[in-house]
Amino acid sequence: MTTLGTPLSPHAFRVLLLGAGELGKEVAIELQRFGVEVIAADRYANAPAMQVAHRCHVLDMLDAEAVRALVEAERPHLVVPEIEAIHTRTLVEMEAGFQRDGHDARVIPTARAAWLTMDREGIRRLAAETLGLPTSTYRFVDTLEQYRDAVAEVGLPCVVKPVMSSSGKGQSLVRGAADIDPAWNYAQSGGRAGAGRVIVEGFVDFDYEITLLTVRHAGGTAFCAPIGHLQRDGDYRESWQPQPMSPLALERAQAVARAITDDLGGWGVFGVELFVKGDEVWFSEVSPRPHDTGLVTLASQELSEFALHARAILGLPLSVDADGNVPLKTVAASCAVLVEGQGVPVFSCVDAALARPGSDLRLFGKPRVDGQRRVAVTLAPGADVDTARSHAREAASALRVELA
Repeated sequence: MTTLGTPLSPHAFRVLLLGAGELGKEVAIELQRFGVEVIAADRYANAPAMQVAHRCHVLDMLDAEAVRALVEAERPHLVVPEIEAIHTRTLVEMEAGFQRDGHDARVIPTARAAWLTMDREGIRRLAAETLGLPTSTYRFVDTLEQYRDAVAEVGLPCVVKPVMSSSGKGQSLVRGAADIDPAWNYAQSGGRAGAGRVIVEGFVDFDYEITLLTVRHAGGTAFCAPIGHLQRDGDYRESWQPQPMSPLALERAQAVARAITDDLGGWGVFGVELFVKGDEVWFSEVSPRPHDTGLVTLASQELSEFALHARAILGLPLSVDADGNVPLKTVAASCAVLVEGQGVPVFSCVDAALARPGSDLRLFGKPRVDGQRRVAVTLAPGADVDTARSHAREAASALRVELA
């Protein structure tokens, strides 16, 4: 039986979000629909989720002592990592302490899941070496000499990534000899913790890649319809749902997603990224939280990935179909809106972006841009995937963003 109190009262059910970006903002909104007291933390002030939370904190979440002090001060019932750049070993230690001391608190989905998925080495070795899931060939390296040897062994083309990075930072596709050293330099500058360990992956000749949102909840495991997506420079640009795929490929994708999420355990949404060619499926990565490509579910499903995450982590039932999976409301697509430069985003032509019936929009509320950042997403339904994608792109093109 789930009991929820009233925010800002002694009986409140408290959730601490570690990471307060646009995905955390949607989670915070869904949690507040159930009267949850939401505390948002991030490394910078006025982050999107902070704008809708009850309280907020600014700290370096890679600082073990700062994370420990925050959790001890807020005493949340749930600690919900919403980004990768967190000192996850501290969460592992604190979770063990919660259990030992009888503190009614959990890390979502588990501290081990947050720790393993923070770096590509932990999750890749779990998938390929422990669970035996199909993956690309790979090598982990620490030095330039090891890296050059790994590229020669894996072969060209190959993909080079820091073991700890997100949103494509530090990631390169190495097509020829001239790309090898620049890719190493970019990987060293793009990691979350600075220069360090790198993964060299064999290139998978896939037809398309998907995100299979997998929801572990009190009633079992549910899958959303597969989400197709377009990436550029390793970062999401468009997504659509459903991605057409053969019944056998879908069956295999669900089997891979179930295997990895069952091992990670806990409750909540997992974004399982997979490569697909014909009926063949390869595991790529997994995020133990809502996924940026899943923003499309704000239009395509009755319960978005954020609503599903909130319900699952609170132990509440989901609305599922006869197969136990999340039903699709309509075919839909999303298109990310990016801006580059320095300053505070100011949006115009918002009415034009929403002119087509059914179109929708989320302005993230990023307080400042320094470089290139996603600042909004457009959403559109359609009779088919191509139509939905076209409408979402049209809306994104209509929106104007300036940096003040």
